[in-house]
Amino acid sequence: MFESLTERLDNAFRLLRGKARISEINISETIKEIRRALIDADVNYKVAKDFTERVKEKAIGQEVYKSITPGQMFVKIVYDELVALMGSTHAELKLKGNPAPILLAGLQGSGKTTFAAKLALFLKNKKHKNPLLVACDVYRPAAVNQLKTLGEQIGVSVYSEENTKDPIVIAKNAIQHAKTYGFNTVIIDTAGRLAIDEEMMREIKLLHEMLHPSDTLFVVDAMTGQDAVNTAKAFNQVLDYDGVILTKLDGDARGGAALSIKAEVNKPILFVSTGEKVDALDIFYPDRMASRILGMGDVVSLVEKAKEQIDEEEARRLQKKIAKNEFNLEDFLKQLQQIKKMGNIKDLLAMIPGMGKAIKDIDFDENAFKHIEAIIYSMTPEERRNPNILNGSRKQRIARGSGRSVTEINQLLKQFEEARKLMHTMATTGFKKFKKR
Repeated sequence: MFESLTERLDNAFRLLRGKARISEINISETIKEIRRALIDADVNYKVAKDFTERVKEKAIGQEVYKSITPGQMFVKIVYDELVALMGSTHAELKLKGNPAPILLAGLQGSGKTTFAAKLALFLKNKKHKNPLLVACDVYRPAAVNQLKTLGEQIGVSVYSEENTKDPIVIAKNAIQHAKTYGFNTVIIDTAGRLAIDEEMMREIKLLHEMLHPSDTLFVVDAMTGQDAVNTAKAFNQVLDYDGVILTKLDGDARGGAALSIKAEVNKPILFVSTGEKVDALDIFYPDRMASRILGMGDVVSLVEKAKEQIDEEEARRLQKKIAKNEFNLEDFLKQLQQIKKMGNIKDLLAMIPGMGKAIKDIDFDENAFKHIEAIIYSMTPEERRNPNILNGSRKQRIARGSGRSVTEINQLLKQFEEARKLMHTMATTGFKKFKKR
């Protein structure tokens, strides 16, 4: 999402490279370029102006340490101000009460229903809650069925009433249902409209007054840019909500909403949603987002994603197999599946410092692993564990079963063997060198 902004900021920082010190003269063009970059990213003009003035004020006369250059010092100042602009520290759900009601609000098409399911899965898996989804969108065709389908997909119960068109009655009954059946969190998916109107605002206000929710969350499509900020202001006047959810951050959004919304409504961004998959939900960390915007990567998030998917005991087992040169295609297949669960490959690579710029023009096919999986799945367990037994007739059978050519099978086997040798070398010689230090 921030690719264009990252590139523009990097160009701005280049203007300071080679300077011996930071001064009002040599910083003025850099500040102007940063302001232009922010405005082009759909950041509100006043927010962009205030931001660059704070950066300028802190940069001029700033003591530059001998160990770093003026350019590096300036980047640090911009980073600190970006973190402050987006909220300094990450905010969390309060989840007060038993059950704790969570009310979702937003326009139609903002992704409320999908987010409701993502939040339920997050609470179930990460917070060990027993959530109940409540279908209070009684106007949009198929909204109830969509929530039921998503609930079934993630193993979370959905409360709905086919014969009732009053969302307040449904919400009241859902709370009682939760108390009766032991649900400790209730996520209420409400109706949206194509634009703000009096009827929608009256309904969501009544729901809010009746429920006294633990958390009221405003869900907004990041791709709508400054419109997202304007809508956030309108809803906040009615609900005084607790936090913002930015959806569709994997789309063509320029990033203005993420950078402006905290400054404009003084409400924290709690989560960002980056895809249609039910597990594509991330906690919003201002410091990590600032690192990504400045092209510094986000190693902490990458490690967290890896830890979620990789079992420590399994990792130790694999390490031993690699050291003994016993890593096989069965192990390789498991690793591929774990990588796929971590998310979009390009997004993962961009979390590595310096990689974002290197891969920005490269398209990664999300189906790239499918033909590899098809080949390995077409092998017998014995063939996966011992690829050396694969002769001509076996390869012909695998080719027919996977729909790939024998040439592709040979290519995969060659690449796998090279990778296995490299891993074995690194696991043995690298470990010995480390022990000698």
